Amino acid sequence: MRRFVWTLAAAAAVGATAVIALGAGSAFADPTLRIGLAEDPDQLDPTMARTFVGRIVFAGLCDKLLDITPDLQIVPMLATSYEWSEDGKALTLKLRQGVTFHDGEPFNAAAVKFNIERHLNMPGSNRKGEIGAISSVDVVDDMTVRINLSTVFAPLLAQLTDRAGMMISPKAAQAAGADFSRSPVCSGPFKFVERVPQDRIVLEKFQNYWNKDNIHFDKVIYLPIVDGSVRLANLQSGGIDVIERMLPHDVTTVQGDKRLKTASIVELGYQGITINTFNGPKAQGALGGPDPRVREAFELSIDRDALNQVVYEDQFVPGNQWVPPQSPYYVKSLPVPKRDVARAKQLLKEAGKPNPVVDFMVPNDTERLQLAQVIQAMAAEAGFDLRIRATEFATSLDLGERGDFEAYLLAWSGRLDPDGNLFIALGCKGPFNYGKYCKPEVDSEIMAGRSVLAPEERMKHYTAVAQAALRDRPVIYLFHRRWLYGYTAKLDGFQPYPDGLIRLVGMRLQ
Repeated sequence: MRRFVWTLAAAAAVGATAVIALGAGSAFADPTLRIGLAEDPDQLDPTMARTFVGRIVFAGLCDKLLDITPDLQIVPMLATSYEWSEDGKALTLKLRQGVTFHDGEPFNAAAVKFNIERHLNMPGSNRKGEIGAISSVDVVDDMTVRINLSTVFAPLLAQLTDRAGMMISPKAAQAAGADFSRSPVCSGPFKFVERVPQDRIVLEKFQNYWNKDNIHFDKVIYLPIVDGSVRLANLQSGGIDVIERMLPHDVTTVQGDKRLKTASIVELGYQGITINTFNGPKAQGALGGPDPRVREAFELSIDRDALNQVVYEDQFVPGNQWVPPQSPYYVKSLPVPKRDVARAKQLLKEAGKPNPVVDFMVPNDTERLQLAQVIQAMAAEAGFDLRIRATEFATSLDLGERGDFEAYLLAWSGRLDPDGNLFIALGCKGPFNYGKYCKPEVDSEIMAGRSVLAPEERMKHYTAVAQAALRDRPVIYLFHRRWLYGYTAKLDGFQPYPDGLIRLVGMRLQ
């Protein structure tokens, strides 16, 4: 244990703290909210976007058809009501009257049809896999739309509470084409002003927003600051009003500062290690291929409880599945395995790879690099030589898609429906299945879990998936984070949500 503590302390010392000058001392002189992000988002296009942090920006920019409450109830947003057909293969939505896009174009059923068809048909769409069961969309009247399905698709409502349900201006999208993300036009409470990559994203209040009476900022500025200590320093100085994914060891610091407040909530998703099992030349490494013994040895070298204690101050929830242990879809008969270094060494010997060298790609934020270094130290005791490759986050996603990794430390922010955590990474056609794991029998069970509505029937299929996936280990699930926020005590109305997004409606600075 001492080795792990020392490794973490050494990692924390790398990188000096710097404070970004953003008008400290006058941060509350105007109604501008400044939010410190842990990364820079990728494309600001709901159809193409992949990053969690981009979804935080979208929460201010693009309204969705439906939304969720903090206790995970589905509620109206741009759609005011919905109704399923008797056979479960059609969903009819009534739309909100009087909504306009940021370019003044009206929001209506034709716009919904355009957006859903764009998600399904645009080359490179990352939404197609989320709503692929949609066969067509009918405009019933100007404010009523019917979504037709090829089969019963239980996760559809949950998908419409996220990027698949975000609405952009058809006119702006058609005019901009592939460049839409450079100047996105949506219907949310704030409209796009400018973006300086790796520096800031600026939005300003949309004066014709349908719920504008509950918007109390003239501007919102999102500031990507990878180093968690730097994010905290800017919060303490008054240069930033809210920071997301606060480092766990900073919680007590913020709680001891009367000028600041904290909030937290357990996420819907997970953090884990994606293994390149079948994606290109790097799948030929020690961890790849059909033999799971080296992957099992890797998992057995890891102590999740120690990781949580050493890196995360016991703030997170250890787990070994795509949903947290509190979820009704967690398979209790397959609990988190205990660390077993002796068994790990034996498995490596049996596999003929007693000292495997592994290319370990890790996003280059402070927290995940610390985690990777502790995992590196743990795995070394079983014989692994993990070569950490620190990589800018958006770049790591591109490398992941190309299979340029053997192991990839990757978090998934989670979705309301368990399928949103499962198909996307383990389905044969999952858009973020970077390791290209594909087993027909597993894929069949994933698809079957989508095709029934009763929770007890879905659980039977997810149990079968868990039995196979936890044996094959295409992803080594580690834990479920708490979303940790620090914010100025002058901010009223802040509410954490399990999806990790920062909703701006109702918030105000004193």
